[in-house]
Amino acid sequence: MMRPWILPVLFTLSGSLVAAGLIARGEPGEAVALLLLFVLLAGVNSPLVFPRPTGALEAQRRSAVDGRPVVYWRPGCVYCLRLRTRLGRDARRLHWVDIWRDPAGAAAVRAANDGNETVPTVVVAGRPHTNPDPEWVRGQLLP
Repeated sequence: MMRPWILPVLFTLSGSLVAAGLIARGEPGEAVALLLLFVLLAGVNSPLVFPRPTGALEAQRRSAVDGRPVVYWRPGCVYCLRLRTRLGRDARRLHWVDIWRDPAGAAAVRAANDGNETVPTVVVAGRPHTNPDPEWVRGQLLP
């Protein structure tokens, strides 16, 4: 459960240390600006940016019922963040599986990518697509 939070915690701690050093040198304005930057980086790399993840088996079951794609992702992945931000509100219409929280999801990604945990891997109608264009994914959503 802690693995997805390692990078955001490191960003926050690093930013705090840098800010403390700048405050000690008498530069509070720069300290605040850098701390905000590090907190922003922590937020962007946290699981909070993504819709609530489901387990791989549950996502596959739901996808079979409603036809919506399943997205396998992990926190800290820039390509996953790119997909998430470019989809905007449409991201909530997908089933998101965090492979760091769900071993079955990680296994599904490895099976689709020759043993590699390459994300984002989007499964549409049972066919995996590794790091697809966000506009293509949007086009796969049913009206």
